[in-house]
Amino acid sequence: MSKKLIRPTNNEDAQITAAALTDPDNLPLTDAELSQFKRIRGRPLGSGIKEQVTLRIDTEILEQFKAMGSGWQTRINDVLRDWAKHQH
Repeated sequence: MSKKLIRPTNNEDAQITAAALTDPDNLPLTDAELSQFKRIRGRPLGSGIKEQVTLRIDTEILEQFKAMGSGWQTRINDVLRDWAKHQH
């Protein structure tokens, strides 16, 4: 099921903008400020040195890495890199 974006009417938008203008600490961005942002679609470009693979890992091992929080995939990569360094 796709989600439908419901945009405010012109009247609602004017009311929202008027309310935002009353907050001096958080004024809406100007057109010049908005033009500085660049729209980029999709995922950010990778480093070009990694390859996506499918890998089966024991559930208990994966749970341990995920339990350490975000960055678990990088930690697995670091462990494998360290292992590879010691195989000479």
